Amino acid sequence: MSKLATRDGIGSDLLDWYEATKRDLPWRRTRDPYAIWVSEVMLQQTRVETVIPYWERFLERFPTIEALADAPEPDVLKLWEGLGYYSRVRNLQKAAQVVKERHHGIVPDNLDEMRALPGVGPYTAGAVQSIAYDRDVPAVDGNVFRVLSRLYLIEDDIMKPKTRKIFEDLAEFLIPAGRAAAFNQGLMELGARVCVPKNPRCGTCPVQAHCKGFAEGVAESLPVKEKKKPPRPVDMTAAILRDGDRVLIRRRPDKGLLASLWEFPGGERLPDETLEQSLTTHLCQDLGLTVEPLHLFAQVEHTFSHLHWNLRVYECAVRSGQVRVAEDVQWVALADLEDFAFPVAHQKIVKQLVGLI
Repeated sequence: MSKLATRDGIGSDLLDWYEATKRDLPWRRTRDPYAIWVSEVMLQQTRVETVIPYWERFLERFPTIEALADAPEPDVLKLWEGLGYYSRVRNLQKAAQVVKERHHGIVPDNLDEMRALPGVGPYTAGAVQSIAYDRDVPAVDGNVFRVLSRLYLIEDDIMKPKTRKIFEDLAEFLIPAGRAAAFNQGLMELGARVCVPKNPRCGTCPVQAHCKGFAEGVAESLPVKEKKKPPRPVDMTAAILRDGDRVLIRRRPDKGLLASLWEFPGGERLPDETLEQSLTTHLCQDLGLTVEPLHLFAQVEHTFSHLHWNLRVYECAVRSGQVRVAEDVQWVALADLEDFAFPVAHQKIVKQLVGLI
């Protein structure tokens, strides 16, 4: 079988399967490039089932590029709360502001112009350009890496930049002319539902006849990917300080991990620190307070891509100093806590506190 015949066979078989079995997802019912763009950003590192209600709420609140561009950042972060990886939505809003200012509120229908927007990488640009604008450009995400590495028995490490170029060129070569929207989504759908990481469902695969990995019996071992280091464990402390029915919260810095989100004050506990030293260090440095831990309120664990938090939360009493309320330090009634955007670890604390009302 020639290379061209293999290409045409894969394209035809994949398109037939996709059109017959594709999931009915809300962003597949529109060609609005902004709505498709939002879905692609949300779907990074997040399951489809989780994204659907977030996508619907987000577009109801920010139905246009202009609405997102003009929205206060706290409102945007609150709607994103629970999806994690908050840099995604910050970059999305920055990009919306650029589109409003430079492109009259219309998502560029040019791959290079879209790639120039803040936070837009090759996959997102390719997905929007192919799905919304019918551009014959590839959209290579983790699912596509896996499918193509198995189809063509590619054993190059997908974590290396030069390997991405190999896959992008191959994906572009395989696109049937004028069918990029369905073909790219078909590859993603195949990776999500059939060509899964473990125990791939090769018996139901529409392109099994073309798959070199299946023929060689090595499909499950692909793609080749350098193992990441395990997340570094970090001991954290946080303080619940009360003033009647109010508790003290503060906003994190506007740069770095979980930027601009609200939290209960505290921080990393160093190996040689006692509990009192850890809490007092963070609260003295940040808020000018000395505190005494009264009792353990909660234990929370949360894993990021590179860190694993072991968070111990203590009810505390202020022994010296006075809270200086400011824009980023506030006393908040328990009933109002859910109006603020917290990272997932601190959302768990909020739920326990709100449950006490």
